[in-house]
Amino acid sequence: MTPQARTITELLAAAGAQRFLEAPLTQDLGLSEGLPFPFLALVGQSEMKLALLLSLINPNVDGVLLIGNRGTGKSTAVRSLIDLLPDVDRSLCTYGCLPEDIETGGIDEVCPDCARKYGEGESLVYRDPVQLIELPLNSRLEDVIGGLNSRSGAHHRHRLNRGILARADRNLLYIDEVNMLDDQIVDAILDAAAQGAYTIRRGTLAATYRSRFVLIGSMNPEEGRLRPQILDRFGLRVLVSGLKGKQQRLEAYRRTIAYRANPRQVVRDYAEATARVREELQSAREAVTKLRITKAAERYGLDLINEMGIESLRAEITLFEAARARAAADGRTVAATKDIRAVASIAIRLRRSEFMDDFFKAQGKEQRRLQRVLKQSAPVKKKPARS
Repeated sequence: MTPQARTITELLAAAGAQRFLEAPLTQDLGLSEGLPFPFLALVGQSEMKLALLLSLINPNVDGVLLIGNRGTGKSTAVRSLIDLLPDVDRSLCTYGCLPEDIETGGIDEVCPDCARKYGEGESLVYRDPVQLIELPLNSRLEDVIGGLNSRSGAHHRHRLNRGILARADRNLLYIDEVNMLDDQIVDAILDAAAQGAYTIRRGTLAATYRSRFVLIGSMNPEEGRLRPQILDRFGLRVLVSGLKGKQQRLEAYRRTIAYRANPRQVVRDYAEATARVREELQSAREAVTKLRITKAAERYGLDLINEMGIESLRAEITLFEAARARAAADGRTVAATKDIRAVASIAIRLRRSEFMDDFFKAQGKEQRRLQRVLKQSAPVKKKPARS
């Protein structure tokens, strides 16, 4: 690691410059627990790594979708984020009350106990690292949104269990092979993501849970298309292809074999750099809320979207928020045109629909024909009779 490396991008470049000179012989060390492959040990794939880091810095980019063939490192990259995840504020209250509730809606937005604590200057939150919550493909709807749990005992009490979506609140929700999800589960995710909360009812019992999560998905297009509704929920879209250069592929092989032989050693090799990147991510996450975009960058971004003929307003949100996150990653206080250019491909791609283009063209023809008919059938105004 070079001592000059300071920003996140510099730290990533320095870590990527490390080399394993040879692949060690694989040996069984008897390790039962799984250690995630270090994020900084990933070879190449700069666009994928950038998109994932931007989602950690600024949740407003609205998640990441990784699209590519098998064996291109999509799931490995997502799971390797575990050691980089920043800290967030979590509620100490069983009802999930937060200071931001009071700031936006007043003291009546929290429970009486939290209102008292807030008035007395006590903290309503504690700091805790963001977690990576995975949603398995074999999950039932009840597992995802929560369900009724019958408790044995003399009184046969019932209670509602939190589901995966509730546990994903203020965390990352990762879905591998997202295009293979059951439609019911997709609908539940869409509702929870759109509202930031959801309610489940089972008989006389009801509970509302917060669900403000960053959605990350990966998929192989060979296995099926992704529904347009859930595709629209991913802000950044990355096309992940295999490594092209021979040296990169050889380096990826060496790092993989070294990790299989002794994962703890590989993790230790990147521990210092990983800790520094995590600190920088935390600083960037706090700085991005105050970071602004230049007028020139805004005009440039809007021109790009207009030239691409994109209808969805989510394009501007993702493009500008991703640009702000990139500027924060570089330790700058203003996002410029160069930031828009750097994130444009992952923020704007896959936002045009051929179906909708054809649909509006057909409707345009019908509308023009309707206007002609209306014009031809317009009643003739009668001249007023002379007295």
